Amino acid sequence: MRNDIKNQGKVRIIPLGGLEQIGMNITAFEYGDSIVVVDCGLSFPEDDMLGIDLVIPDISYLAANKDKVKAFMITHGHEDHIGALPYVLKEINVPVFATTLTMGIIQHKLKEHEMADVVSCHTVEFGDQVRIGDFSIEFIKTNHSIVDAAALAIYSPAGVIIHTGDFKVDYTPVFGDAIDLQRFAELGNRGVLALLCDSTNAERAGFTPSERTLEKTFDTIFAEHTNTRIIVATFASNVDRVQQIINAAHRFGRKVVVEGRSMVNIIETATALNRLNVPDNTLIDIEMLKDYPEEKTVLITTGSQGESMAALSRMAMGQHRKVKIGPNDTVIFSSSPIPGNEKAVTKVINELFQKGADVIFQDAHVSGHACQEEIKLIYSLTQPRYAVPVHGEYKHLKAHAKLAEQIGVPKDNIFILSSGQVLELDDEEAKIVGEVPVGAILVDGLGVGDVGNVVLRDRQRLAEDGIVVVVAAMDSRANILVNGPDVISRGFVYARESEDLLEEAREVALETLENCLDRGVSDWGKLKNSMRDALSDYIWKRMKRRPMILPILVEV
Repeated sequence: MRNDIKNQGKVRIIPLGGLEQIGMNITAFEYGDSIVVVDCGLSFPEDDMLGIDLVIPDISYLAANKDKVKAFMITHGHEDHIGALPYVLKEINVPVFATTLTMGIIQHKLKEHEMADVVSCHTVEFGDQVRIGDFSIEFIKTNHSIVDAAALAIYSPAGVIIHTGDFKVDYTPVFGDAIDLQRFAELGNRGVLALLCDSTNAERAGFTPSERTLEKTFDTIFAEHTNTRIIVATFASNVDRVQQIINAAHRFGRKVVVEGRSMVNIIETATALNRLNVPDNTLIDIEMLKDYPEEKTVLITTGSQGESMAALSRMAMGQHRKVKIGPNDTVIFSSSPIPGNEKAVTKVINELFQKGADVIFQDAHVSGHACQEEIKLIYSLTQPRYAVPVHGEYKHLKAHAKLAEQIGVPKDNIFILSSGQVLELDDEEAKIVGEVPVGAILVDGLGVGDVGNVVLRDRQRLAEDGIVVVVAAMDSRANILVNGPDVISRGFVYARESEDLLEEAREVALETLENCLDRGVSDWGKLKNSMRDALSDYIWKRMKRRPMILPILVEV
């Protein structure tokens, strides 16, 4: 039986991202004058976020309470859990704690941002407890689609909170030990105040297969394609998957080429930290491909999600400088499309087929997330007083909540939170006590947060209907028109085939400008607005389009 939880106050759980979505995971835990932050991830832009590279969480609440923030505790090395760290640490520079491979990936990322010497990084082992302010954090061994994934036991004076991070129960992992179920059970017997558990696969019945089951799959594919080059696309961070591909290539006497910057970086880091074992003389540089028969080579590449600039996409489009796809290629997609990426992935698959390649896009992947029976197992072991489903869209959180109720958590003790809501709890009660600012900060090149809704709307409008620029030269002293107006369009109509339309638009602008000047209007802002309104009405009546109209007055 679980012991009573001793309480000396209330602890707050404040998700700043990672709910209602896949990605951008970040959660603050607050007690007294201490805040510990678990994970600091990014998400990738939606289709309507034109030109945006990355999306990171709004950490206004942490910035406003900077003196309370003690550390970042990172569960594993995926971008949706570590990708925002370099941006956030520039504003809130506190120590970062993570396991071996996770820290190796973080430090590489910090070097790219020229921050390696200014951030205090601490590598921890499973079972270690880190004392930070009013909290003590224990790292617990779990399994996921990346090595060194951890759950966290967050000890506070109000009780113990367990955060699973992304996890699955894998009894036969490719690297390292199986998930430490015994530790979850020990914590459950002592008493767990709340469980924050991964919801990604909460709709899927049964158990997630072991990563090791793919060993036979790859052996079968390699045995059936001894006369073709093999190209495998997978997530760069799935080190165990890369290990199995390398093992299969070695067994079948093939050389391995790694292509894609993120893939190269991860493999170099994992190899240096002994998380990846590459047999001698197996890896070769892409420049050496021509020195070996195609059927004796394997390419491991990025691009399994159809990313336009990834290596596989460039190969499929015939834009890769070193690799040309042809009938002697077998391409394996060792991943499942992330929701929203299906069209991009299908496009790449079609391009590969059209170039004559054989494409395998089923049965060469297993998930890194727990299905329903594994989620139930964690609840049975930890016996939490409160359940807080995390990591997933709303439908995943709802499915997770049903599982928690089935396993015995009272319905009133299950909290489906929205990002920004503050859950305050102790052993007596738990309730939502308020909200903090949350949102998405858009990263475009070197600009962080300088692109907002107004700029995005302008970009969308430009993408949909183009732009019409009206340029006129004015003598401001005499308030007379000296030259123009001239009408220039981009993305609106093809000028050579629409000369009549543009000439009529020029006449509309000229007539409007002359009418204003005849009435003695000298305010250039009013002159611009009048031309914009007149042209907008004319173009809508003529074309039923609404391009962006940009009037420019030049003083001479």
